[in-house]
Amino acid sequence: MLTQFAIRLIFGMSLVWCVMPRSEVTSGFFRIQNLVTLGLSVLAFMAIGPAPVAEGAEPLLSTGIVRWISIGLATMSFLGSVMWTLERRAAGTRFAFGVAVVSLITVVLSSVSGDDFLTLQGNLTWLTELAVAAVSGATVGGMLLGHWYLTTPTMSTTPLNRVNWFLCVVAGGRLVFGAITLVLFWPFGPAGPAAITSSVLNSYPAMCLMLEWTGGILGPLAVSIMVVRILKYNNTQSATGVLFVGVILAFIGEMTGALLRHELQLPL
Repeated sequence: MLTQFAIRLIFGMSLVWCVMPRSEVTSGFFRIQNLVTLGLSVLAFMAIGPAPVAEGAEPLLSTGIVRWISIGLATMSFLGSVMWTLERRAAGTRFAFGVAVVSLITVVLSSVSGDDFLTLQGNLTWLTELAVAAVSGATVGGMLLGHWYLTTPTMSTTPLNRVNWFLCVVAGGRLVFGAITLVLFWPFGPAGPAAITSSVLNSYPAMCLMLEWTGGILGPLAVSIMVVRILKYNNTQSATGVLFVGVILAFIGEMTGALLRHELQLPL
């Protein structure tokens, strides 16, 4: 599970690099970001374990392949940091898109089996994984970008605004996917009753679901709205503090959702 968390975060952070106006941000920011994804890639390699899928349904990417992909992501992140250090912005951008594409494919193919691509539930599963990754990456990327204004206070607030609006969009998408799943599978669909028949576990899914929605969906949405209002006054420090709260909420929601999806085998 820790490997999946690290790769999801790599994808979310690298996606932020791709959507933000890179020309308005100094190269040092991207150098540090690549070093962060380098560390996450090493964590993914060291914590490699069985993917959280249904019993008997092997994901398209085995753990051995994911291990090699983690090495590849670490290599690209290192080379990307070198390019940004040397002010080779075009080459650094290419590595950024490379990390985003490789991590995207890894998130999708390590979350579902081949047969799941033929079902609505399977497609909702990988779409939910991507939305969760994007929310976490946007909150972390926005928070770290906000801190970067302490070293370059004259930098335009346009990049932070762009990242914040991106957070609003992906959190809204996460809300849509979650609502579709609840409508289709409530109360927890055909796979759920077997997992929640005992009285001990009967309230567990509902409690986790509320925590996931509060932390992973509604919390980031509220944070993005607050940051929009704060940035009207160009107060990047206050916006950074609010985004830091968003990071905590997003991580709580992401890990709770991962446990719930593993327990019920539904894209909640």
